[in-house]
This record gives sequence, C-alpha cells and structure tokens, in this order.
Amino acid sequence: MNFTLHQLQVLLEVDRQGSLTKAAKEMYITQPAISIQLKNLQAQFEIPVTEKIGKKIYLTDFGKAILEIAKNILAQADELKYKTKEYTGLLTGKLRISSASTGKYVIPYFLNAFIHQYPGIDLTLDVSNKTTVIKNLQDNEIDFAMVSVLPDELAVEEEILLENKLFLIGNTKVFQKEKPLIFREEGSATRMAMDRYFNKRAVRKSIALTSNEAVKQAVIAGLGHSIIPLIGMKNELANQQLFIIPSKGLPVTTYWRLIWLEHKKLSPIAQAYLAYVQQEKEKIIEEHFNWSKKLNFK
Repeated sequence: MNFTLHQLQVLLEVDRQGSLTKAAKEMYITQPAISIQLKNLQAQFEIPVTEKIGKKIYLTDFGKAILEIAKNILAQADELKYKTKEYTGLLTGKLRISSASTGKYVIPYFLNAFIHQYPGIDLTLDVSNKTTVIKNLQDNEIDFAMVSVLPDELAVEEEILLENKLFLIGNTKVFQKEKPLIFREEGSATRMAMDRYFNKRAVRKSIALTSNEAVKQAVIAGLGHSIIPLIGMKNELANQQLFIIPSKGLPVTTYWRLIWLEHKKLSPIAQAYLAYVQQEKEKIIEEHFNWSKKLNFK
C-alpha cells in the first residue's frame, strides 16, 4: 500500500465539500488533479471509497472508515512537523478559529500582532454564518469561535472582546415607511436582533439576504432599510453612503466574544493566544475601534 498524505487530504476535502470542483477550489488545485489523486487512492483498494449520487460525491461506509484513519494520520503528520520546530525553540502548531460573518471586521485586529510574534503558527480562520460556527465548535474542529450571542445549546467559556451595537440604517437620514425591511438569513445573530426589535411592530419581512455586505449594498442602492452592526459600516458612514436613523429602542447592544468548549484542554498555542487577547485587548480596542465612540448618532 502506497498512499500519500496529499491523497488523504484530497479525500478529506472531497468529503467536506461533496464535490470535486469545490474541493479543487478549496485546495487551490485543478479539478483534474483532484480526480487523479482520488483515482490513485482508490486504486489501492478493492472496495469503493466514494460513490456519486446525482451531482454529489459521497464516501461509502468503507470510505468513511478510511477517512477516520486518514484524519489521525494527518494529525500525526502535523504533530511531527511542529515537533521539529519546537526543538528550535519556536511556539508552533495550528490555531483554529471560526468567526461569525460580521466578526471579519473585528477578529483580524485581534490576530495580527500575535501571528507576527509567533511565525511558526499556522492559522486557520473560517468566516461563516452563526449556525456553521457553532457546529464547528460543537464538533471540536476549532479552538475558538467568535460570536456576538452565546449559544444556548453548548456549555462554553468566554472572553469578551468588544461592544457590538446594531443600528437602523438607510441611504438617507429619514426612515421611509414605504420601503421594505432587509433581513439577514434565519439563524444569524443580526437576524435574531432584528426579529426581536420588530417583534411588536407590524412589518413585512420582504427581503432576506445572506451576508451583511449584501445587506449594506442593498441599502446603499435604496432597496430598503435594515439593522446591522456599526462595526461593519465605518467606511460607508464616512463616505455618507449609509446613515444611522435614530430610532426608539436602538441601538441593540451585544458583545463580540471568543468562546471555547467548557473543560476543553487548550493546546499551548491556544493558551498563548488567549493570554495575548486578555493582555492586549484594551490596547487593540483603543487603537482600532475608538472611532465608533466619536460618532454623533443624532
């Protein structure tokens, strides 16, 4: 048997994506290259590893058994790589973080200096919707999740980072009742906040979009009004593409926070990162987010 680590990585990505095209895109290689690697892996077994149903590729039961072994092999290979670096006195390993979509305006500032301080660290930062982020945490696939609302279904520990204020916005300073409200997709923290705010008001949820960027562009174009986090509107407010509309009961205030599974044994890298955040967060907030305190919302 002569499989390679690359073949196992391909199998892992094909299982995640359910598609050769998507797996190739994720691994930054061509689809034919993915197909060849998967074919070469399959050639070493008499039992099928994958099966195609419709347009999706699934692992067979045998393929799933191979996948579990592959995960262990790849983890051991990573450990070997990092162990070599440890003997040179470097802090090494993987730091895995999953952030809710609007957190992309926050989390890079809490990573920049740390990553430069420890160049031996490999960072995996996944930005997705809240549902995916919480699933990644629940499945123990990440060290930390960055969210603005604590999950009800999981026992977690937290480190609060930054205030998160949500405002009603439009492309003018006046709320126009004839315009529809633009909501995020079900399950997002922004959608939950907006649903709560409009719960007792007679409104029609006429538009739903899947990202804050899409919502912002729709509001800028005059399609409607929405409630979104202040943290993602800095440039649009400065350029007067968006305006905050004063409204009773707003802003809604939550907090961006790092969370991790309760009783999880954090890796040395994760411990170092948590200590860095605890020590440096006030400085980071003052340097990069103090602009929000200077805005006049009236």
